[in-house]
Amino acid sequence: MNYSSLKKILIGFLLVIFSTTLIAKENSQEISISMKKWLYAGNISILKPLFSTEKNKNNKTWELSDELNFDQIDIKKLSPRENQPIKWSNGKSIVWMDQSSGNDRIVLTPQSLKNPEIAFLSTYISVDRWIKANIKISSPHLIKVWVDGIEIGQKTTPETNIDSAGFVSGEIKLETGKHLVLIKTIKSPESKAIWQIQSNISLSIDLKDNIEITTNPTKTMSINNLLYSENASNVVISANGEYAAISMYKVCPETKKRDSWVDIRLIEDGSLVQSFHGGMKISSLKWSPKENSYSYTTNENSLSTIWLSNIETGENKPILEAVKNLGDHTWSPDGNYIIYNISVDNPENKDGVRLLDGMKDRPKSDRNTNYLYKLNIPEGTCHRLTSGALSTYLHDINTDGSKILFSRYKTDYTDRPFGKSTLYILDMKTMTIDSLWTEKWLSSAQWSPDSKKILVIGGASMFNGVGLNVSKGTIPNDYDGQAFIYHLESQKADAITKNFNPAVKQAQWSKVNNKIYFVTNDRSHVNLYDYNSEKKRFSKINTGIEAVKSFDLSQNSTFGVYTGSSAAVPTQVYTINFNTKRFFGKKNKDYKILYSPAADDYKNVELSKVERWTFLNKDGVEIEGRIYLPPGFDVNNKYPCIVYYYGGTSPVSRDFDGRYPKNYWASNGYVVYVLQPSGATGFGQEFSAKHVNEWGTIVPDEIILGVGKFLEDHSYVDSEKLACIGASYGGFTTELLITKTDMFKAAASHAGISSIASYWGEGYWGYAYGAVANANKFPWQNKDFFVNNSALFNAHKINTPLLMTHGTADTNVPQGESIQLYTALKLLNKDVALLQCSDQNHFILEYKQREKWSKSIIAWFDKWLKDQPEWWNDYYLKE
Repeated sequence: MNYSSLKKILIGFLLVIFSTTLIAKENSQEISISMKKWLYAGNISILKPLFSTEKNKNNKTWELSDELNFDQIDIKKLSPRENQPIKWSNGKSIVWMDQSSGNDRIVLTPQSLKNPEIAFLSTYISVDRWIKANIKISSPHLIKVWVDGIEIGQKTTPETNIDSAGFVSGEIKLETGKHLVLIKTIKSPESKAIWQIQSNISLSIDLKDNIEITTNPTKTMSINNLLYSENASNVVISANGEYAAISMYKVCPETKKRDSWVDIRLIEDGSLVQSFHGGMKISSLKWSPKENSYSYTTNENSLSTIWLSNIETGENKPILEAVKNLGDHTWSPDGNYIIYNISVDNPENKDGVRLLDGMKDRPKSDRNTNYLYKLNIPEGTCHRLTSGALSTYLHDINTDGSKILFSRYKTDYTDRPFGKSTLYILDMKTMTIDSLWTEKWLSSAQWSPDSKKILVIGGASMFNGVGLNVSKGTIPNDYDGQAFIYHLESQKADAITKNFNPAVKQAQWSKVNNKIYFVTNDRSHVNLYDYNSEKKRFSKINTGIEAVKSFDLSQNSTFGVYTGSSAAVPTQVYTINFNTKRFFGKKNKDYKILYSPAADDYKNVELSKVERWTFLNKDGVEIEGRIYLPPGFDVNNKYPCIVYYYGGTSPVSRDFDGRYPKNYWASNGYVVYVLQPSGATGFGQEFSAKHVNEWGTIVPDEIILGVGKFLEDHSYVDSEKLACIGASYGGFTTELLITKTDMFKAAASHAGISSIASYWGEGYWGYAYGAVANANKFPWQNKDFFVNNSALFNAHKINTPLLMTHGTADTNVPQGESIQLYTALKLLNKDVALLQCSDQNHFILEYKQREKWSKSIIAWFDKWLKDQPEWWNDYYLKE
């Protein structure tokens, strides 16, 4: 064989090998994407620490790799943007500068060849779906790599030759959104190799169009924004309106531990005066009516102490020490005493056998008995005010402190709501009491400033139905909060909200201007109103937000404070002046922002655009709704859609927070449609009365009608990619809804009720809720009602893939409600999944579980609506 023939054979052989390699690579269906866009901050010279050559107790000297693992800055707080400075030390800063290149290599220029230097590189990986990929970062110098604050790996030794550069690699799982890649690199004087970084990502070839490398930090909302941002839960204002005490909290993403504290800020400019931070757990912070003092409670070894602290002097002293089972406390308006309560434990049977003393004896906390006590200021003496078999509850103390209002609740199984409250007046000087009346549906009571009247909040049926505003023969929804002014002299009540549609949640009567301030469910909003008792007129107050959360009114000034949010605005703290329409010189603005806890966490987040959309039901009644559009929304595209509702007695308000995060769903590429079916409070008594004995007779058909009209009006929604979701009563609605229609391609139900009868009898509050929801209907009298309106007895009609989630310790809706429907659907060979959250009650509050629970819902919808099962499979399908 001559050389020419041998050459041809060899070339042919090599071509076969080469083509086989190409086929193998094609079959692997993987592609490598170079990361060409970077921001760079540095270089900073590294000074060796003192005694760096001296061996430590581990017989080691300082090494350059120690600096790699030392945190010069908190990388978890970084959100790099071009031209943005990073504060370093001694007043110096380094600035993020563009360092993008035309290939996968970034070359850094050291300032010195002799000294070690440190620099940072950052970029963002943007994905529009869940993706699993591999990242590889190489350099002949030292590197440490993080993705979303989680360390991928580090390389602690340098190489002298760039061709033998080491690397850091690892698998990364990217959820829809933008992910920060951060590199910390140290140039070692030991290596003469070029200081360069080479980077790429390997992923399935069919996902190459779903990923982008960018230096733009603007991103969509992630579940981390919702769960781990700083937030405010409550705010109270000092008597003179000078200070606000804000209850704050933040959860650590790594430990899932919740840190709670209290900030005290000046009303005038929001500046921080004092902070109870750093592990000091306090509760029940209350402002004293005298001077700038406040009280608060601490707990140690199950013993509670009330402290009194003065902002001006800094004095801090205990005024009630080491009390077992101490509850809340309330200052008298004159500042001369405090009323506090102690909860007495009823003894448990030692043999483990206990005779149940009625339905309210089931929850352990309800077995305790609450009693009222008085703490005299400044003497420090205490007196017990109440005893007996029934718990006593403080409602209010009158202006001069001479009288208090309290109530006792007594169970009565002969008539719904199976219990009644008696309201009493106690004369604090003579210790004599006067029983005013016994009523059902009482929520709260408080004195008028002149102590001649009492503001009562409760159901419309109170006071012989004087507040009813429903058609004849209609049973009212007594969860629809109404307000009454009860006149002590005439012993008659005026129903001041009878013709006022918003439902009352909270009320405070000002002794400064004699107006009553109401926090209300007002359709989808939670609004603030004032009521002029002389003119008998309500006026809506401009709060600047869509959903007020907590509200407090100063005793001796026209200032108030509140927390709240909007559909696309995270929770903020506000202050308001009720004396003028000019607040700090701003025209037509009653309020101003006192503090924005989550401002830093959301500064680069693009939130959904939210639009109102309504339709008319079969009776011609307008059904309120709203739409959350995905960030980057394009009307010419087709989007999958999630339909959310509660369907019960409360509206889904336009607040930002919550366990069912519409903004987060939208950020995952879904249009979200929220509707308020008949029966919700805040729309008037006739509307809310539709909830009574509804249990699926109205709401599912209303949802089907509304979604149909929604699809007709919105061509950008893909009618073949619809999902529905609800929780608790909304979970009941979801489960029953999919027995009536196949229009949804996926469904999710949290803590849903699959059988009305079993929930009514087994849930801790099932029978009590039934006093409204199924008024005067019982399983032994209305079998068809309880059976026909329950998903369990219609399970064979379900064709929609259903995800059910439930806390294993749920006392409101026991987990058996999900288990029995899950069993039925499994036997019917339906697509069903059940997630159980260990030791969680009606709400999933433990943050590690809550995070995965929230993501699992989206993963379920991605599987069925986007044909993207990878996320769900990664969570729950084991190889």
